Amino acid sequence: MHKAHPEELLAQVSALPQLPGVYRYFDAAGLLLYVGKARNLKKRVGSYFSKNHGGTRIGHMVGKIARLETTVVRSEAEALLLENNLIKSQHPKYNILFRDDKSYPFLRITGVAALDGQGTAPGQRFPRMAYYRGAIDKRHRYFGPYPNGWAVKETIQLLQKVFRLRTCEDTVFANRTRPCLLFQIKRCTAPCVSMVSPEAYAVDVQGAEALLRGQAQELLQGLEARMLAHAEKLEFEQAAELRNQMQALARVLHQQAIETAEDKDVDILAVRVQGGRACVNLAMVRGGRHLGDRPYFPAHVDDAAALYSPEDGAEDAAPPPVEQQVLAAFIAQHYLGVPMPPVLVVGEPVDKDLLDALGQQTGQRAVAVHQPREQRRAWLDMAQQNADIQLARLLAEEGSQQARTRALAEALDLPVESLDDLTIECFDISHTAGEATQASCVVFHHHKMQSSEYRRFKIDGITGGDDYAAMRQVLQRRYRPVAEALREAGGAELQAGKARLPDLVLVDGGKGQVAMAREVFAELGLDLSRIVGVEKGEGRKVGLEELVFADGREKVYLGRDSAALMLVAQIRDEAHRFAITGMRAARAKTRVGGSRLEDIPGVGPRKRARLLQRFGGVRGVQDASVEDLAKVEGISLALADTIYRALR
Repeated sequence: MHKAHPEELLAQVSALPQLPGVYRYFDAAGLLLYVGKARNLKKRVGSYFSKNHGGTRIGHMVGKIARLETTVVRSEAEALLLENNLIKSQHPKYNILFRDDKSYPFLRITGVAALDGQGTAPGQRFPRMAYYRGAIDKRHRYFGPYPNGWAVKETIQLLQKVFRLRTCEDTVFANRTRPCLLFQIKRCTAPCVSMVSPEAYAVDVQGAEALLRGQAQELLQGLEARMLAHAEKLEFEQAAELRNQMQALARVLHQQAIETAEDKDVDILAVRVQGGRACVNLAMVRGGRHLGDRPYFPAHVDDAAALYSPEDGAEDAAPPPVEQQVLAAFIAQHYLGVPMPPVLVVGEPVDKDLLDALGQQTGQRAVAVHQPREQRRAWLDMAQQNADIQLARLLAEEGSQQARTRALAEALDLPVESLDDLTIECFDISHTAGEATQASCVVFHHHKMQSSEYRRFKIDGITGGDDYAAMRQVLQRRYRPVAEALREAGGAELQAGKARLPDLVLVDGGKGQVAMAREVFAELGLDLSRIVGVEKGEGRKVGLEELVFADGREKVYLGRDSAALMLVAQIRDEAHRFAITGMRAARAKTRVGGSRLEDIPGVGPRKRARLLQRFGGVRGVQDASVEDLAKVEGISLALADTIYRALR
């Protein structure tokens, strides 16, 4: 056993059961280092502590282990799922980790189209198709997921050409008195003004859903049969409508190049690893249509590959290629939260046990096709080419960003030994004529902006428009906990999770804002050399900014083409953007009170419908005067004044 570890930990390792489970390693500060699974916990965990790993990555990690937690499960499949749930939720330092803050978009068809025309709400009798991103509501039908919003919108346009379903909001639909432009250009059948029956509209909804499911040929055959039936009854107008619909569908199918009826829903996964970074390119086929792709870039690839340990009975086996490990991690983490199609076309072999475990949890069985042929091979080749392109772009961008970080560190005499850990926080103040003052704090480290660590501060108790007082307040609120933690530590290193002082504090402003920041830091007993102001140059021209220091150093002009200035400007502009978006949201909430007619006392459904119909929507109601509002039936002068004030 490893001599550097406490006896209590080594005793815990010796007492582990020979059962399947998941283990978690923590350092002395409570930071989660690694999550792993095992068929035999005792044997697997013991291998980390019984061997001499030397100065390798695994030895470095094992040397940090101060605490161990394990969870026993019933099977290896359960262990696999628990392992990846923990990796996704807790972000351990040494695991391959895929982070994706964006949910996938779907195409949603609302309501239930009834062939008998029953249903009272317009969303029931005349379902709407729309772009959607968010939680699934079982009252509606969802198709996807799609790799991006463009793919959803392009699909909606495709369906509009053939089936002419409505896309308008229910409030607009309920208050129209004549068809809109989409009806004129043959992209909608105008159910809002009863230009189509609910029964005929329901048939179009069913056709759209069939196309989305990839049933193109069956759909064409059904349209042809209906057209011939109308022709036999001498109903030539109806037959001509179906002929036109078939022609539109044939054009769409030709444009979309649906080349296979065998594969309806497929994900294509290609992996590339280079320079310590990896890219998994995910391409999606839904309903037989190739919808596009999305790249994913995992963290900790080198660490996780070095820490790989074979399962029991295979201690001498060579670890699988890094690409294979990355792909397995992606599949395990990605499909825990995203619907898995029945077929995965993959560039690397995938363990069948992994797919079986995911199938047990999600209820969606899938097969992985390695070394595909024909159409699937063309899809995989395209995905691999895109993975190469995306990884090359990432490496170029990271190389440029790292050069900027180094340039700034050298220009300001900051330590350059650990540039990855160089942390910068930047503050900006935003308001409109003193209204809805907001302060933003954005964070930069590991050579990129860390949006998950951004913070906004609502500024209260100051004179409107006093940017200096706002800056004083936000700096005190942000750094007082840091100063208190430093005093409690008495010079010792702060524990993980404690508020820390960044290497550089940027404030958007010149001498005045820097002087205010200096006062705050002096009061709190913090290092003044960390404060730097970004002062606009002559004529406020970009590239002429100068850096102002709180510790008495002379101002510095880095030069228009300086990589260091580019990084400063990037961080300063991001703080400005973040402050403005927060200020606008706060101002809108203050002025509009939610900007909803439903929230105004005295405005019920009928009056709301009349207002929307008269002014063409909420924006028109907001722009109307009290006199114009009072002209609407049922709106008194007093109620018009209430509405006018509530929407401003």
